[in-house]
Amino acid sequence: MIRSTAGRAATTAGLLLALGLTTTACSTGQESVKSGDASVATVSGKISITYLQKQGDQEYFVGEAAGAKAKAAELGVDLKVVNLGSDANKTVSEVQAAIAQKTNGVIIVVPDPAVGPQVVQTARDAKVALLTSDDQVCATGPDPAACAKSDLVARIGFSGQQMGTEVGKRAAQEYKKAGWSPADTRIISAWKQDVTVCGDRVKAAKEAFSTAAAQVQTIDVATDNTPTGAQDRVAATVTANAGVKHWIVWGCNDENVQGGVTALRNAGVSADNVAGVGLGAYLACKDWSGTQPSGMKAALFINGRDVGALAVQTMYDKLKNGKDMPAEAFAKTTMVDAATWKSAGVTCS
Repeated sequence: MIRSTAGRAATTAGLLLALGLTTTACSTGQESVKSGDASVATVSGKISITYLQKQGDQEYFVGEAAGAKAKAAELGVDLKVVNLGSDANKTVSEVQAAIAQKTNGVIIVVPDPAVGPQVVQTARDAKVALLTSDDQVCATGPDPAACAKSDLVARIGFSGQQMGTEVGKRAAQEYKKAGWSPADTRIISAWKQDVTVCGDRVKAAKEAFSTAAAQVQTIDVATDNTPTGAQDRVAATVTANAGVKHWIVWGCNDENVQGGVTALRNAGVSADNVAGVGLGAYLACKDWSGTQPSGMKAALFINGRDVGALAVQTMYDKLKNGKDMPAEAFAKTTMVDAATWKSAGVTCS
């Protein structure tokens, strides 16, 4: 919730503007959040926050952690960052460990949304503030897509629909520029299919592409959202569709698209016959740093540092001043390619 007084509204707006972010209500009529924060007391002394991340070694989440740490240092917050990997069981145990260590607030990117209700209940029972970043968490069930909006936990991240739309529109541009036809073109849509935000992204990409270009057959590829996982699955897909000449690749993140583009290259498909549109740009830029042609034609730049910083600021404001968390806060995105990624500020490590 965002309090209605002009002073608080101006403070929130100023923060979001500084970070290039906007807030969007997550419910109809009211911005209710089910983080249990009604019973969370303000903290008079030093604030302790625990940031639990899935796949913390991925470039996006590395940036997110860096942004969180920088903001914590600025605010004088004691911040602990934990890499959960892809372990749902570790998620619950690390939340319990954070509470046992007297953390005041938990920010979490869940590896599996099915643990959401247990995480929420654990935080509520301990009267610890809870905020999610990136992926949705439902307080009452394992599937955020089937959750009432009023039961979604407050979230900092990106709009999956907005991101997917931009990816689909750029893929349509590449398709039309290349002069391909639906008969000999296929779209690979790769993502971890139990992650709600991933489903939002690829669904929006498909809708935007169809609107802007044509109805092209889409092949849904289930992955684990890693480059190697996507590469293996896409390789099998390409083998099963040997007659296809042209390929469009999109997915939940840069990892899926890079894995798909690599699989196509290894299968002997030339870069001219591949139009990959990444989501993140942190891996796409590596293809553009070299001298060889790449099937990665563009990528939507999302800056994890902004998300990590705003998540810590939002939690700090709740714990220090009792300010209600917005139901959702979204960061802006920028489409980049081989000619523009450097000027856009993409960090390529």
